[in-house]
Amino acid sequence: MTDAETLSVYAVKAAEYADLVKIADADPTLMRFINALPAGAVTLDIGCGPGFAAGAMAAAGMEAHAWDPVPEMVEMAAKLPGVTTRLATYADLDATDVYDGIWANFSMLHTPLADWPNQFAAIARALKPGGLFHFGTKLGSGESRDSIGRLYSYMSETDLTELFAASGFDIIYSHTGEEAGLSGEIAPFIVVQARA
Repeated sequence: MTDAETLSVYAVKAAEYADLVKIADADPTLMRFINALPAGAVTLDIGCGPGFAAGAMAAAGMEAHAWDPVPEMVEMAAKLPGVTTRLATYADLDATDVYDGIWANFSMLHTPLADWPNQFAAIARALKPGGLFHFGTKLGSGESRDSIGRLYSYMSETDLTELFAASGFDIIYSHTGEEAGLSGEIAPFIVVQARA
């Protein structure tokens, strides 16, 4: 994510966003992710925000890495026990066969749709064979800004399923729903977990 306006919104609203997502460690999809990984797994929470998911991974005995392009978010994540942080974006992911699991929860949606295939390919390379990829995003089509100025990229469930397949992933779990985010707007979403 490099959109200046989106980064600025998250910088200004970092504490508000942290309050909104502070129950992330009770998220059943996060527990599903953690429970599907081996003991001592090496994980990456990319676009980690305040780092609550990475914190839950670390608390479960994993080697948890957390990346975000917003300094205020990285600062919060760095305070969580056992979490290794980095100011970084999807463009910085150049590892091969390093991670047992990658958690990309509602973060890629702030990157241009044209970048998604390359970002999925980078995630596939960075995962160990059989590694687990968690992906959450809002459903729709095209790109637009929300009411507080954040850039969003939207993809349909069908197109997203095709992107997973084209990137070499086997989907093992998915669910859809609707919820309000930081802007207060209710939007449809999908969460997918897949094996490399």
